Amino acid sequence: RRKAVMRRRYVAVGMALMLGLATPKVGVGQSPRAPTSPRFADSLTASDTPEAHRADSVSYEVDPFAAVVPFGPGERLEYNVKLGIFNAGEAHMEVLGIDSVRGEPTYHIDVAMRGGLLFGAFKLNSRFESWLDTQLIISRRYISDESYTGYSSYRSFELYPDEMYWHQTDEDVIGDLPSARPLDDMAFIYFVRSLPLEVGQTRQYSNYFKEEGNPVTIEVLRRDVRETAAGTFNTIVVRPTIMTDGLFKDGGEAELHFTDDENRYLVYMRVGMPVVGSITLHLENIVPGTPIHPGAAAW
Repeated sequence: RRKAVMRRRYVAVGMALMLGLATPKVGVGQSPRAPTSPRFADSLTASDTPEAHRADSVSYEVDPFAAVVPFGPGERLEYNVKLGIFNAGEAHMEVLGIDSVRGEPTYHIDVAMRGGLLFGAFKLNSRFESWLDTQLIISRRYISDESYTGYSSYRSFELYPDEMYWHQTDEDVIGDLPSARPLDDMAFIYFVRSLPLEVGQTRQYSNYFKEEGNPVTIEVLRRDVRETAAGTFNTIVVRPTIMTDGLFKDGGEAELHFTDDENRYLVYMRVGMPVVGSITLHLENIVPGTPIHPGAAAW
């Protein structure tokens, strides 16, 4: 099977060379990045702070070919993590910048959660990274590094939409993509932010990058008002269900509360977890990003 896949790759590359297809160029301020280390530090480092991020900030070229989305490089959302009524740690969701994955410009998305409770009886130290194509809003790379009480898993994927396969590099496993527009778990959060959401809608998608995770169901449950340390927000509540054992597994009763405005900031998230039941994320701070599409501000 791998030989067949590799033959498809060589044919595709050969055709591209014969036809003189050009590789999209990366704009000013865009640079390739290596994937993050499999197990990140025990504490959020100085480079994870908003101050450090602003100090290292760069300007990005406007890209007229980028999809119009309500987020951009530099956006950072910070959260307090709770287990029931108890403060259990911290989390963030951040668009680190624009990276190049095999010549394609991508948003490098970083989601991290860390905490502990009950004198070490509960520990959480998980990180997810997604490289989301800026033009097509599809996943091109995904890293999942989960560790919490009773569970640990590291997985690294390279996605090849043009050739319709994925490669799990940590175990050297190859599989077929069910769609030419694949999305991973974290990419779905940002994808949902770009959708028009109406209460009562239920949509199904068959583009989770692993076939067994489909269909992905997106239910728009209700409107709500959510008070947080970052302020009080009118929200629209969404339940994603992915047919896997991840954060948005079937039966996990996950809920995502997005601001009911053009920004679609994630204000609150509840996800189920083995052993401990469920954890919640409560927004504490917003650092706005800079959209790279010239029309994004009017989204």
